[in-house]
Amino acid sequence: MKKVLTIAGSDSTGGAGIQADLKTFQEYGVFGFSSLTSIVTMDPAAGWSHEVTELSTTLLEKQLISVFAGCPVDALKTGMMGNEKNIILASEWIQKMKVTNVVIDPVIACKGTAQILQPKSVEGIKNHLLPHGLIATPNLVEAGILSGLGDLTTLDEVKEAARLIHQRGVKNVVVKGGRRFASEKAVDVFYDGKDFEVLEGEMIATDFNHGAGCTFAAAITAGLAKGMPVLEAVVVAKDFVAAAIKQGVAINPHVGHVWHGAYHQAENRIGQVSNHD
Repeated sequence: MKKVLTIAGSDSTGGAGIQADLKTFQEYGVFGFSSLTSIVTMDPAAGWSHEVTELSTTLLEKQLISVFAGCPVDALKTGMMGNEKNIILASEWIQKMKVTNVVIDPVIACKGTAQILQPKSVEGIKNHLLPHGLIATPNLVEAGILSGLGDLTTLDEVKEAARLIHQRGVKNVVVKGGRRFASEKAVDVFYDGKDFEVLEGEMIATDFNHGAGCTFAAAITAGLAKGMPVLEAVVVAKDFVAAAIKQGVAINPHVGHVWHGAYHQAENRIGQVSNHD
């Protein structure tokens, strides 16, 4: 079984972060490891405000030592890193363990909040993570920040952002336009350093999309671990996430999550097994 690591934050509501990653890995049939960088909590008494509690770099390193104690991993993704020290440490371990299938999900802001991580964290992603990535998966906001272009409103601007992010050393970039992009389709732009692929999908009108970005990056990571070419891994991940969004569920009065079992109809499997037994 292929082994995959996520270095990211924890979402206590179970929809995003390492929870989304591990659920996705399981659906893809790969074995998931995790190393936590931070814990994200939400306060229903304060308008569902988000709070990010960083974990120490010392603790992160202990987790990475545990993960790599047995054997190398086949792929790795990074998500919310918490601070620049964690970013640098992750970069050092990627190099030390010679991981080549590296997916950089440059989480800069939590969904539902304008909270931006410290400027040093943004610079850390640019300088320490992107150079080691096989692919980066920024959304429009993140692509605008990482490229320095600001708000991206046209397809040409998105392509230019992808080109500038690629210049940071990452081998491939997919900018997630989703429904933020002015289009009747869910549009993502893939760039491999030479050619652009505009990937269109159904625009799904729902607010039950918490965790979609983490799930997309995790699906790409799992696909790469199983030997898919990069573009194929992206296309399959896009289908996986579309199914997850279509069958999104209301978890509480404040948020709706994507359903990670939708692509393989996981909710029906136990019933089928029970009937068989």
